[in-house]
Amino acid sequence: MKFCSECAHPVSLKIPPNDNRARFVCDHCNFIHYQNPKLVVGTIPVWEKYGEIKILLCRRAIEPRYGFWTLPAGYMENGETTSQAAIRETMEESGANIELHELFSMLNVPHVDQVHLFYRATLLDLDYLAGAESLEVELFTESEIPWDKIAFQTIAHTLKYFFEVSKLPENNLAFSPYCHDILKPVHSNID
Repeated sequence: MKFCSECAHPVSLKIPPNDNRARFVCDHCNFIHYQNPKLVVGTIPVWEKYGEIKILLCRRAIEPRYGFWTLPAGYMENGETTSQAAIRETMEESGANIELHELFSMLNVPHVDQVHLFYRATLLDLDYLAGAESLEVELFTESEIPWDKIAFQTIAHTLKYFFEVSKLPENNLAFSPYCHDILKPVHSNID
């Protein structure tokens, strides 16, 4: 950040009085510009028929990770709830009609200043179509998922936990959300 969004004067990176970390502070009006993590919100769209569970994945048409597979998700917008963001992102990226359920996972990714939230969702029909940010959209069983082509660690963690939970004999999906911290980037196919 170079200029204040309040008065357009230059800003400096410094620790304001009574604070404990560096912030951009306007040298003219003294406005403190707080920068906070972004929320990435999405769904785990499930199609279940005859006891077979399939998950809807989108192949990315944008960077980062162009051509890799992900759950439908994206940045939350101002003025919407996390559930509204999950439904909107799912519709934008996959055109899927869903019934939204409970929050399933929350993953902290502090090295990129993000928190990822995924809701469990049921596909209401098979009328889905790739949106502008997706090359294609496809249903996968657990064994069909292209694990070596998953775009992000948060997606891999969420999918693996989802399939673990779905195999439990008492599977009533009444559980606490899966929470995980991804503390540093791993140099692999999954960033």
